[in-house]
Amino acid sequence: MLDQISTRIFADGADLDSILALAADPRIEGFTTNPTLMWKAGLTDYVEFAQRLLERITKHPISFEVFADDREEMRRQARLIASWGENVFVKIPVTTTDGESTASLIRELSEDGVRVNVTALFTTAQVELITAAVKDGAPSYISVFAGRIADAGVDPVPIMARSVDLMVAAPRSELIWASPREVLNLVQADQVGCHIITMTHDLLKKLDCLGKNLEQFSLETVQMFHGDAAAAGFTL
Repeated sequence: MLDQISTRIFADGADLDSILALAADPRIEGFTTNPTLMWKAGLTDYVEFAQRLLERITKHPISFEVFADDREEMRRQARLIASWGENVFVKIPVTTTDGESTASLIRELSEDGVRVNVTALFTTAQVELITAAVKDGAPSYISVFAGRIADAGVDPVPIMARSVDLMVAAPRSELIWASPREVLNLVQADQVGCHIITMTHDLLKKLDCLGKNLEQFSLETVQMFHGDAAAAGFTL
């Protein structure tokens, strides 16, 4: 079933060995990471981590995020990160921590040739604003956090479908379905024409379930429960 899906899969994570292993997986067409994932992975040297990755990953697009919160430092970090390689995209949050839009900085960087990945978008109004900012610039990504939208009890599918329509105005930009929670999200992304979906390494392990016969899946689940109960030595 995966060969019938047009949405491309990017692996999301910060474990160096896992990322390098996934670079050889033909299903994976790019990579994303962020400071939170890197911190959770125990990393302390941002530049060293990036350099080790880029020594091996030279063709897949890979996104690294700025961690500054003021425009001048964001600009400096973005240009530095962009200089690391032609396959590098610079993740820039849609606002500062005070809620101030970064659209003007994104426009400046994009039109100056920096490949941006604008991150943490949740609304179609944000998508419309950022689409206008990147429409005349370098190739870019717009990452809408569909999984977190769903966490708020809101169906992300209409938002993602509308985002696809809005982004027609920026033909060099691609929409990313970010923070998915289940394999179903890949199917949903494909159905609305979303270009890319990011998946954590744990979620990637579930791809083999895509299109699985549900009767067989049911039987395997029953067998798993029975096997686990036997292994635990439960008695009544």
